[in-house]
Amino acid sequence: MTQHHQPPGKRIHSSLLKYGEQERKVPQYTPVPEAIQVPVIQRILSMALLNGARELVIEHAGEEYRLRLTSKGKLILTK
Repeated sequence: MTQHHQPPGKRIHSSLLKYGEQERKVPQYTPVPEAIQVPVIQRILSMALLNGARELVIEHAGEEYRLRLTSKGKLILTK
């Protein structure tokens, strides 16, 4: 039995082809879009957010959150 390998960037589906009295499945390839758009994640330094302070209040959807810098240099976000 011969194994068929799927080429990269292609999706496989089958169709039926008739050879005389026999039908058999033959793989058909559908191209996949080359570029899939992925949102870019913004990156900002924590020190730029805190701007020299050890605590920052963030308002989100009418709620207040506090971003605090601990004595060990870790960040804690609380509601």
